[in-house]
Amino acid sequence: MTLITSTPQKFIVKIGKILIVADDNSTVHPLQEVLSAEGYEVVTLPSGAVADDYHPETVPDLILLDVKVECASVFDLCRALKQSHRGDPVPVICLISDSDSEEVLEALATAGIDCLSKPFRYHEVRARVHLHLINQHKLGKLNEADKAKNLLLCMAAHDLRNPLVSIRALTNVLRAGTVGVVTLEQRDLLDTVYDASQSMLNLVNELLEVSVLEAGKLNLTPNPTPLLKLVTAAVKLSNATAAQKGSYIAWQPSLSLPELSIDKSRIMQVLNNLLDNAVKFSPSGSMITVRSELTSSHCSIIVQDQGPGVPDEERARLFKIFSRTSVLPTGGEPSTGVGLFICHKIMQAHAGTIRVENATGGGAAFRITFPLPA
Repeated sequence: MTLITSTPQKFIVKIGKILIVADDNSTVHPLQEVLSAEGYEVVTLPSGAVADDYHPETVPDLILLDVKVECASVFDLCRALKQSHRGDPVPVICLISDSDSEEVLEALATAGIDCLSKPFRYHEVRARVHLHLINQHKLGKLNEADKAKNLLLCMAAHDLRNPLVSIRALTNVLRAGTVGVVTLEQRDLLDTVYDASQSMLNLVNELLEVSVLEAGKLNLTPNPTPLLKLVTAAVKLSNATAAQKGSYIAWQPSLSLPELSIDKSRIMQVLNNLLDNAVKFSPSGSMITVRSELTSSHCSIIVQDQGPGVPDEERARLFKIFSRTSVLPTGGEPSTGVGLFICHKIMQAHAGTIRVENATGGGAAFRITFPLPA
């Protein structure tokens, strides 16, 4: 990548690679001359057809694309050039006619990051190229830092998980009286240790999930799965938790629910999270309802709680990582702000969606939707 740093006196520019895609020599030659004089390696391609098959060993740092270049669709070409190279997307500056405002709007709406108008003002060309290469360099550094953060998070969570599992196992041995009689007071303390270590283990597991998802390494193992059977099992499991608050989860199944090709364990994870949240944010003694909806193209499962709902102004951030709303669990249960982010990523990987609505009679209704095979 081109490296450009700023000092109080001037820019220091190191050699970088710029690709110009244009079939008009009156556009290509002046740009090539100006940019070569700045120390860049400049490569030119004379047509969209040639550019479409361009897969260099050294990825360019910046692409200048003339929107008048001969090809089927210059803006499709713009997207392809931007995404077809290895690594991070390459920034594209579109070269346009000065008078054509529609070109500007379409270029920026598709894949271009900026536009340069003809006839070129070459001091502006140099300045904008410098600016976008600086931004590209900073973006690369941010991406490297993000990858390092994810690796550190994964390593820390993994190293914490094993001792937490040991703490839980040893606490269970003590609670069972295996190594001696346990008094009521000691049992209460051991129960507290066990519950606290379980909460920490849940958090560590979620952090491991986040590091995997942010690295884009969510691997699915889809198999034909009867959705009715899966939801029934999830409701049965979560009703044990709901009973501790005197609540109940009522499942209103549709016998026509289809068999879907999904990752059973991952979708069970989504259902468990939604059901646990419904119990967590509903008052004690609540009735949580689960129902299904089926259309010709989609199948949805809806989990509706009896909590206060989600404030409209906070709904947009609900599925973002480490994001929590002002609504608190009714029983003081812990909430990390990670579970719904994981659910969103799992549904996304299944080409499905997850969203939330405030129900008419009160409470929040979370809906997961799967596309049906054509």
